[in-house]
Amino acid sequence: MSERLTRLLGLGLRAGRVVVGVTGVRAGLQRESVHCVVLAADASARTLDKVARLARARGIPVLRGPVADELGARLGRPPVQAVGVEDGALARGLMTSLEE
Repeated sequence: MSERLTRLLGLGLRAGRVVVGVTGVRAGLQRESVHCVVLAADASARTLDKVARLARARGIPVLRGPVADELGARLGRPPVQAVGVEDGALARGLMTSLEE
């Protein structure tokens, strides 16, 4: 499951439709440009407080992905705790992949 999730996120990142990092995801949530948030399985309490709470308050789905090291490595980045998906179709695809 996490492999498919990160593969889809990688495609979105290359297309410029994914925001990586807590600061970028929070900004996207505030601009209402994010359709879905993926948090690392080991996201810190501070990240959960800053990102997950804001996302839920705005009615944005929050998914749990792999640990931060793995999430970052699969996106070609250092450890990543939060990823925001700005493409509606990609967000639906991620949520559907988790249901399967």
